[in-house]
Amino acid sequence: MPELPEVETVRRGLASVVTGRRVDAVSVLHPRPVRRHAAGPEDFAATLTGRRFGEPRRRGKYLWLPLEDGDAVLAHLGMSGQFRVDAPAAELPRNTRVLFNLDDGRQLRFVDQRMFGGLSVSPGGAELPDEVAHIGRDLFDPDLDVDALVARIRRRGSGIKRVLLDQTVTSGIGNIYADEALWHSGVHYDHPADGLAPRRVRALLDAARDVMSDALTVGGTSFDALYVNVNGESGYFDRTLNAYGREGLPCARCGTPIVREHFMNRSSFFCPRCQTVPRRES
Repeated sequence: MPELPEVETVRRGLASVVTGRRVDAVSVLHPRPVRRHAAGPEDFAATLTGRRFGEPRRRGKYLWLPLEDGDAVLAHLGMSGQFRVDAPAAELPRNTRVLFNLDDGRQLRFVDQRMFGGLSVSPGGAELPDEVAHIGRDLFDPDLDVDALVARIRRRGSGIKRVLLDQTVTSGIGNIYADEALWHSGVHYDHPADGLAPRRVRALLDAARDVMSDALTVGGTSFDALYVNVNGESGYFDRTLNAYGREGLPCARCGTPIVREHFMNRSSFFCPRCQTVPRRES
């Protein structure tokens, strides 16, 4: 699933295309991506036709396209959702699900192979959709209270990676960037959060922000064609990963082979020498 850098890359791409644009027509080619619109696909299309987009917004992994009248189109990318922009006459990418014809002659296309994602109208959601209100502020949010976040994390007794992945605590960090931040800060993924000293939690959050910032400069992380920007380009951060996906390869810091362990129906990658078995810190 795309994490903060990938979703922010898509948001920036969308901002250059849809901001201020009127929707002249909407076509729903498959009903599943608009399944959360109770009135059905035809009503979804009619509801959005003639309305104008504001600048796309994001919190963590969650993306929405505000409408200038105060509502919003909430976009959940799931595991394979993409936005692509092209001329209406251009060949449709495989698995194209929804089309938006814009008033400048371009067409915005929502493509989703696995259809775990989707689009929905959020009434009054231009500033912050109700569906996203429970999500924690991400590490790039200027209104984030870092001291309060550190304290909140240290009140949790579960492993630190589990806490980082809890999007109600802080949003945007997924499996890839959690493993990378933990490697950079030398913290084992199962270290109890309430056993980390405040300075270590803050250093870990700084590492997560730095890793995601670096990923943003190269368009995020793409392991296959399921994640691309609106122009079809892939991200290249996977070429500089230090932990995630590097099982058996030498740690860039000490040379010890990276280990992979099962974690929450996924995997954790770490260096057993740099990220030692947890111990409680004062």
